[in-house]
Amino acid sequence: MRDDIGKIIAESLAIETEDAKKAGKIGYMARALVQATLPHKAPGGNEFKRQNGKFQLSIWSPNGLPYGSIPRLLLSWLTTEAIFTKSPVLELGPTLSAFMAELGLARQGGKRGDITRFRNQTKRLFSSAIYCTYSDQTTDQGKGFQIADDYSLWWSPKAPNQLPLWKSTVTLGARFFKEIIERPVPVDMLALKLLKRSPMALDIYFWLTYRMSYLQKDTIVPWELLQMQFGADYATEGQGPRDFKKKFLVRLKQVVTIYENARVASAENGLLLKPSPPHVAKIPVPMLGGKRRAIEAPNATEVLAPTLRASDLALRTTTYEKAREAAPRLDIYYLESEWREWIAKTGKLPQDPDRAFIGFCRQKAKQHN
Repeated sequence: MRDDIGKIIAESLAIETEDAKKAGKIGYMARALVQATLPHKAPGGNEFKRQNGKFQLSIWSPNGLPYGSIPRLLLSWLTTEAIFTKSPVLELGPTLSAFMAELGLARQGGKRGDITRFRNQTKRLFSSAIYCTYSDQTTDQGKGFQIADDYSLWWSPKAPNQLPLWKSTVTLGARFFKEIIERPVPVDMLALKLLKRSPMALDIYFWLTYRMSYLQKDTIVPWELLQMQFGADYATEGQGPRDFKKKFLVRLKQVVTIYENARVASAENGLLLKPSPPHVAKIPVPMLGGKRRAIEAPNATEVLAPTLRASDLALRTTTYEKAREAAPRLDIYYLESEWREWIAKTGKLPQDPDRAFIGFCRQKAKQHN
């Protein structure tokens, strides 16, 4: 593990010497797949479930379930490409080799090579159906979507550099496309390439930068909840929780080596999160109508709209207590992230942010009654 840490540190330092525009390349990840994650290892059967508190993700695929780092990298690419092109129909690179290079994968053949694994995981992912549910004592909500409506892969693993006669494409499912372009989580694409050796490290990175984007006060996330979200491969009894905690902290150390501003610490009863800037600031997403270009991440604090910043919407501590009274059965911090997204879209700063947020929570509570 020490060698992995050293390698990540060395590669991180190398990034600092690269062109700033290249190092600031922004990508995105679908929020639904940040809250509950894909399998880390090959699961048995064609169905898999992952729990995160009251949120549950179920995934099914007739070609076998996608697992490991490859579908995570691919999902981030799909989300990013859909956002920049504003189109559900995506071209997957001129050749297999070129597309794998964009994802940071080695182009090695053979039964255990990246080419074989990549083609297999791509088919698994593109044929997957996902269903998300939220349930508590009074509310049951669900939403399902197909990753792809159709796909055509004209790649030859034996000739990965050869230009095929037809372009390889995927048409994202309509509901999945809507999900990923409306509420994406900004990420650093180079960070993903550095963490690609571990699917758990990728999951922690996605989750941590998303959670920090709306965290307002010190919060302890219990180890039991973390294991539900990240540790489906570990037993819930006996040595299982201790093994999970040990592995989680190793992967977390790799993540914070890259995401240096993340203020986290291990506690006896869970992981302590302190308010920190997200690894990539939220910025207005450019819709390019079929064209793709990289955009540079700003060094400033989170931008809600061209003239609005997070500091303009600072809420009083008492506001959160009043918001809980207005919406007693809902997650106030989740509602806050939705409220801030809504403010960003309108571009209008409320005269009294505290009162506006309480009103927003009250309205959401009425919708759930």
